[in-house]
Amino acid sequence: MLSAKIASLCLLAFGIGLAGPAKAQDCANRGTLDARYCDANRDLLADTPTDAAKQKDPDTLIFSYTPVEDPSVYENVFADFLAHLSKVTGKKIKWFGAESYAAQVEAMRSGRLHIAGVASGPTPFAVNLAGFVPIVAMAKKDDSIGYTLQLIVPKDSPIKSIADLKGKRVAHVAPSSNSGDTAPRILFKEKGVVPGKDYEVLYSGKHDNSIMGVVNKDYDAAPVASSVVERMADRGMFKRDDIRIVYESSPFPRTAFGLAHDLKPELQAKIKQAFLSFDFLNSALAKEFKDTKGFKELSYKDAWGDIILIQGNSGITYTQDGLSKLKGD
Repeated sequence: MLSAKIASLCLLAFGIGLAGPAKAQDCANRGTLDARYCDANRDLLADTPTDAAKQKDPDTLIFSYTPVEDPSVYENVFADFLAHLSKVTGKKIKWFGAESYAAQVEAMRSGRLHIAGVASGPTPFAVNLAGFVPIVAMAKKDDSIGYTLQLIVPKDSPIKSIADLKGKRVAHVAPSSNSGDTAPRILFKEKGVVPGKDYEVLYSGKHDNSIMGVVNKDYDAAPVASSVVERMADRGMFKRDDIRIVYESSPFPRTAFGLAHDLKPELQAKIKQAFLSFDFLNSALAKEFKDTKGFKELSYKDAWGDIILIQGNSGITYTQDGLSKLKGD
C-alpha cells in the first residue's frame, strides 16, 4: 500500500496543471489535477461531477488502446471485448486509433474519448489533464499486473551492463514513456550512467521501433517494456535469441484501462462490469496477450505511486508544456 508520506509526495511533486478552456471548479482539494477537476476523497483522481446535468450518457462510446504498435492491429484484437462492452452497456462502441499518447489525452480531455487503455507512463498525464479514471489492468496468470524495464542489445553486442552504454547510440521511446525514457533516466543515473550525457539518446517514437531497431542494429541498445518484447516475439516479429537482456528493473504496473470521470455513475458501473465479466481466455485478446488471464481491478494511488515519484524526480510536470512533449510519440 502506498504510504501517507508517498501520497503526500505524489501531491506535491508537480505544479498545478493547465486550466484549459473549461471553468475551474471551486473545491477544497485537487492535488496535481487540472483546475477543472476536484479530488474530495484524495484518491488522486478526478471526482464525478456532483451536478447530474454535467454527467454524460452518450449513445456511442469511443474506445482507444495505447499506441504501442500499429493501432490497426489492435482494433481486431479488441473486437470481442468491444462487442461484450456494447452488450453490457447497451451502447454503440466506436474504435479510436490514437497515433500518439498526446492524442489519447487530448481526446479524453475534449470529451471525444470515453474509455481507454493508456500506457503506464502517460497514465498520470491522462489522470491529471483529462480526468481519466483507471479502473482495471490486465492480470497475468500469476495474478500480477506488472511489467519490467528491459535494457536490450543485439545478441552479439559487446555491451554487458549499463556501464557499457557510455558513448553508445541508445533508443529511448518518447519523453512520456515510463520504461522507455523516464525510468531509465533515473535508474541508469543511479548506476553511474546519465542518459543524454554519457550516451546519445535517440527517440524512436514507439517500443516496437526501439526493439526492431536493436534487432536490425540501428541502435546499440534500448530500454523497453518487457510486455512488448514478449508480444512481438510471440508474434514472430523477431527471434528471442536476436537480442540479449543486460538489465531488468523491478515490476511496474501495465497499461491502465479506465474511463472519463464525467460519465454517469450508472454507466461507469456498467463499463467496469464489462471489463470484470469479460471471458478473456476465450477471446482474441488471449491470443495476443498470452501471459494474461483477464482484467483485474486496481487502485491508481497504490499501483502508480512509484511511477509518479520517478516522473517527479525527472522534472516532469502535468501541464500544457508537459503534454506538448508527448506529441512526437
